[in-house]
Amino acid sequence: MPTALIVLAAGQGTRMNSDLPKVLHKLAGVPLFAHALAAARTLDAEKTVLVVGHGGDAVRAEALAMDPDVIVVEQKEQLGTGHAVLQARAVLAGFEGDVVVLYGDTPFVRPETLEEMAKARAKHDIVVLGFKAADPGRYGRLVMDGPNLERIVEFKDATPAEREITLCNSGIKMAPAGLIFDLLDDVGNTNASGEYYLTDIVEVAQKRGLSATAVSCDETETLGINSRPELAKAEAAFQARARLQALDDGVTLVAPDTVFFSLDTVLGRDVIVEPNVIFGPGVTVETGATVRAFSHLEGCHLGGRSGVGPFARLRPGAELANDAHVGNFVEIKNSQIGEGAKIGHLSYIGDAEIGDETNIGAGTVTCNYDGVGKHRTVIGKRAFIGSDTMLIAPVTVGDEAMTASGSVISQDVPDGALAIERSEQVIKPGLARKLFEKLKSAKVLKGKG
Repeated sequence: MPTALIVLAAGQGTRMNSDLPKVLHKLAGVPLFAHALAAARTLDAEKTVLVVGHGGDAVRAEALAMDPDVIVVEQKEQLGTGHAVLQARAVLAGFEGDVVVLYGDTPFVRPETLEEMAKARAKHDIVVLGFKAADPGRYGRLVMDGPNLERIVEFKDATPAEREITLCNSGIKMAPAGLIFDLLDDVGNTNASGEYYLTDIVEVAQKRGLSATAVSCDETETLGINSRPELAKAEAAFQARARLQALDDGVTLVAPDTVFFSLDTVLGRDVIVEPNVIFGPGVTVETGATVRAFSHLEGCHLGGRSGVGPFARLRPGAELANDAHVGNFVEIKNSQIGEGAKIGHLSYIGDAEIGDETNIGAGTVTCNYDGVGKHRTVIGKRAFIGSDTMLIAPVTVGDEAMTASGSVISQDVPDGALAIERSEQVIKPGLARKLFEKLKSAKVLKGKG
């Protein structure tokens, strides 16, 4: 059965006390709504619809930057969850398959839970995700009759007996696309909030003789984020789960509580991560690599048995081949580092290609930006770049070539050649002592004055 996904992300999130729309606040390095998109990939959705409202232009731009295939629709008036889902009707017209409704501020629903909902859909027209709440509070309640879900009642509208029910509504639902929109046509807004509740489709379906059921998950999966404290709590929960998963996958975390992951961090077996490492979005580390302490990685790939840090920064587009080494206080951006290449310390490599087994000396800088555009530096295989070399891009240094320390290289260096660019050293015997005496005398006279 083909599947479409509707992610509701129109809420303002006033409790966040922020100029940003709630769903743009980041959890594990990505906007909140991205977690819903990631969880639903297990369903292999043919279409994904994001319903935006407050700050819709900013949410739309972020969503399309992440996935150009996302369909973004606007809910101009916030008239309830049912009304929000109806905004996707036009873009899903003619779609013959199931729709899954997720929420942009509920990041922890597991793919396995969505798979259980898909299995239940084979026997029922509507499937609702529920959870047993330790403190049901003001959650909506699921009124069950055996395996059948009779209705969902909001706390505001619940009777005292219904408020005693501990099986609560997560808001997540699955139903055929045509059916969910048809049922919403019969949903009214005669309730305490004057809104069109998506939850009311269950009662409408029952009146039509259709069946509904509930699949239950752990309460932690349904954690919604409405405030900064809740966001901080969610971040801590995500990191704890990610660290445990990494350890189970064969990664060594020397000090687990000091390592921070992003949603899409991928680490191979026998990777070693030292303390105080941050993985930003888009990082993949292959088997046997080592990431040393206080390093920051984002949008990069580390090959097998490579080493990074300590105190290294890898920015988007950094690609390290197998056995490459990047040492302390090295920054790399949009560059390919060849197999066995070494950049030991105190260097900046940007918009560059470094060949296999090349050595980059301390203090080397690829001068890639001229104030208007970026330019590329290409260094061949088994080259040796002397310490404190400035490479003025665009420039090429050939295979097995060498630059002398302290050189400013602005012209191409052929294969096997040595490039030296520095002014002649001049020696003035005894002048240092004379200068020091002069400076000290001036200081004494100034102090007396």
